[in-house]
Amino acid sequence: MQYRAPANDLSFLLFDVLGVDKLHELEQYTDATPDLITAVIEEAGKLASEVIQPTNKVGDRQGCHYNPENHEVTTPDGFKEAYARFVEGGWTALDAPVQFGGQGLPHTLKFVVDEMMCSTNLSLGMYPGLTHGAITTLHAHGSDQLKEIYLEKLISGEWTGTMCLTEPQCGTDLGMIRTRATPNDDGSYAIEGTKIWITGGEHDLVDNIVHLVLAKLPGAPDTTKGISLFVVPKVLPASGERNQAFCGGLEHKMGIKGSATCVMNFEGARGWLVGEPNDGMRAMFTMMNEARLMVGMQGLGVAEMAYQESLGFARERLQSRSLSGPRNPDGPADPIIVHPDVRRMLMRQKVLNEGMRALALFTGQQLDLAVAHPDAAVRESSDDLVQLLTPVVKAFLTDEGYNNANIGLQVLGGSGFTTDWPLEQLVRDGRIARIYEGTNGIQAMDLVGRKLGLKGGQLVSTLFGELTGFLQDNPDAPHCEQLRGAVATLESATTWIARNAPNDPEQAGAAASPYLRLMALTVIAYLWSRMAGVAQSRLDGGEGNRPLLEAKVISARFYFEKILPEIGQLQHDIETGKDSMMDPGDDHWAA
Repeated sequence: MQYRAPANDLSFLLFDVLGVDKLHELEQYTDATPDLITAVIEEAGKLASEVIQPTNKVGDRQGCHYNPENHEVTTPDGFKEAYARFVEGGWTALDAPVQFGGQGLPHTLKFVVDEMMCSTNLSLGMYPGLTHGAITTLHAHGSDQLKEIYLEKLISGEWTGTMCLTEPQCGTDLGMIRTRATPNDDGSYAIEGTKIWITGGEHDLVDNIVHLVLAKLPGAPDTTKGISLFVVPKVLPASGERNQAFCGGLEHKMGIKGSATCVMNFEGARGWLVGEPNDGMRAMFTMMNEARLMVGMQGLGVAEMAYQESLGFARERLQSRSLSGPRNPDGPADPIIVHPDVRRMLMRQKVLNEGMRALALFTGQQLDLAVAHPDAAVRESSDDLVQLLTPVVKAFLTDEGYNNANIGLQVLGGSGFTTDWPLEQLVRDGRIARIYEGTNGIQAMDLVGRKLGLKGGQLVSTLFGELTGFLQDNPDAPHCEQLRGAVATLESATTWIARNAPNDPEQAGAAASPYLRLMALTVIAYLWSRMAGVAQSRLDGGEGNRPLLEAKVISARFYFEKILPEIGQLQHDIETGKDSMMDPGDDHWAA
């Protein structure tokens, strides 16, 4: 079926619940008027459904092709043309810096566009997605000269960017990288080494690809404190020469086959230092954190497309009769959407998708406030929330995006297991998002092992201030008692970790994943209470899209009745500690 952008839900969230339209009152975002935001939603939706979606299936069937003779990669039919349309529309420049040709619009709007791209072609969306991270990193850490050379071309989409971290012998443990950077007489560096799993490392969408590469300088510590960051272009901008950075082959993957995932060999390639020597990890985290938020939107995009497909199927597929009597008496059977178990699956998809969208856009709004609000205290508290919620957005949205795709496949039954329907591709494509940019277990460890203690616990205190402040200010908010209980559960789990983890890091490791999920479910409960309150208020006032508002009230009830109670099990998991998973010895596993 043809993708339909969730425009009504987006408008409800952005305007009625979050008030993102008020960002245009900030000096940095004066162009982000309600009319412009509406236009972005409408035009991005058209692009996604009319230009991007038609390339998705062919991309999966054809994949990318590698030519070992010239080390070049060809993308599937239609990718070049669709990417060109994306660039022509100015979408690569949406929230990029104005001084280098960007439009300077709020980051929240980029989240909206990211979701639509990922719903309609996850593989194609990765090329501009990684480029955006390169833009942000160079803008934050690059010299004025590097900015002048690279940013305008990257922002315009004329060039694309990559992130080169992983090597054959190391994944997350980047202290083990072997790529070396040797100084040249002209101020550049000779980069030697091999990187793997490099998204967009080589392709035919553009003429130049800008690699951001982690490497070690001579004499640097053999740890993460000895890593530096370099910009290494495929083609040298000054001379037009081909740099010695080549694709050595493509990874053979279960999904995202239209995305060129490359082995990259740097054979004395010329590169230039970004930031300070041995400070590459700090610079690269700028790109990684942005990528983690983008990956969260990938999970949401897959989940939304899976829901649209399974809902359409459930409305048309005839099988058996309703348990309460025929609903389609003139036909041989009723559509399967009448059956409670099918409705349970569809409601779980719908309610979690809308909750995840609210979480993502709330985080995007905090990101915008963190960079543009005139009050330093607001900037700091917003940044606290962004730092805390980044691993939550990445992990929870990709976990549930994949789960929702699997649920969608189940709605289709046997049809879902065939390549005639799109669900099996969504399942295959969406699976990687739980792994890359740091597996979801790594995200959970970042949350528990780093973010909870950051600034003396200030980040999580800011979150609790947001949650308890809402409850104090809105004592009659929908489902306030369940929300109050969820906040208390999260506080209890946080206290347990604070008491037990400092003396035993394995306790933090054992609690990390359930704790991240507990935080996600609690924050989404807060957002569902807000959404239901706004919806009920507008219904009482006789205004707005009545079916949408009624659906919000019903969906909030489903969330609090059917999904949120999972927090009790998560709390039990956390507070029973590590012993049952850490006690087995080597001779117990295969006993």
